[in-house]
Amino acid sequence: MKTHSLSIRICIAAICLICGGAALSAADEAKVVFISGKPSHGPMKHEHRAGNLILAKALNAADLDVNAIVLPENGYPKNPSVLEDAASVVVFCTGHRGHLLNPHLEEFDALMQKGTGVVMIHWATEAEIGMPGKKFLEWMGGFCDLNWSVNPHWTPNFKTFPDHPITNGVRPFSINDEWYYHMRFVEGMKGVTPILSDLPGPETLIRPDGARSGNPDVRRAVANGERQHVAWAYERPGGKGRGFGFTGAHNHVSWQDENFRKIVLNAILWTAGVEVPGNGVPSTTPTDEEIKANLDDKKKK
Repeated sequence: MKTHSLSIRICIAAICLICGGAALSAADEAKVVFISGKPSHGPMKHEHRAGNLILAKALNAADLDVNAIVLPENGYPKNPSVLEDAASVVVFCTGHRGHLLNPHLEEFDALMQKGTGVVMIHWATEAEIGMPGKKFLEWMGGFCDLNWSVNPHWTPNFKTFPDHPITNGVRPFSINDEWYYHMRFVEGMKGVTPILSDLPGPETLIRPDGARSGNPDVRRAVANGERQHVAWAYERPGGKGRGFGFTGAHNHVSWQDENFRKIVLNAILWTAGVEVPGNGVPSTTPTDEEIKANLDDKKKK
């Protein structure tokens, strides 16, 4: 009887150890939550959900103690508690007045104050002047600002990179996309590290002045030979978290470029406080079939 009782206790102890180990392993994983905006633009443009799914799949496949989750619904999570234990939040959505964070600035700011990282992709970097712009500066050090920033399609050549974990394993590359530039940054660029920069050609400013097409300030900057930053990293004061802004990804096929993809994957790890591998996050190039999977239904558009 005693032997039988002892065996039961040993089995229970073993189960507890196994379960406890599993719980510890899960707790050690950095949770990254991807928020996707509603459909925007035509097919293969601004594919928020499909782009997020490609990034999340790559992170989970890399076996780097990251648990990447793409929310099932478009827009801000119906149950915001899913964000409470996130190490970083990736936002890919419509910007400015249609930005999904506009009605949730206060609650999202509470996450940022806790040190949660944030990554904003393409139009998600564009904020309205006022409280949204102020918060974007606090969260990620910069934003796309109407009548200051511009949104041309062009082909920058990224030849040199700063010594930063986000650039690990990234090689020189060039890709045509709608790269916004002339961002509004925090004063003195304090805490900001430009990641991708190049000098736009005059062809990027052939449109007349307008909210997103041109203005005297951006024309002066380009004429003066000032390299423009289209991706940047930000360390908040006092070590209160990290942010990353990335203005490319208008074209969904851009995710097939290894270096384009690696910059964003590395940045997600960095904002989540996870060590970036020396050669960057490994990922397989999405096939044409994979690129065309999970696209938004844009027939009405």
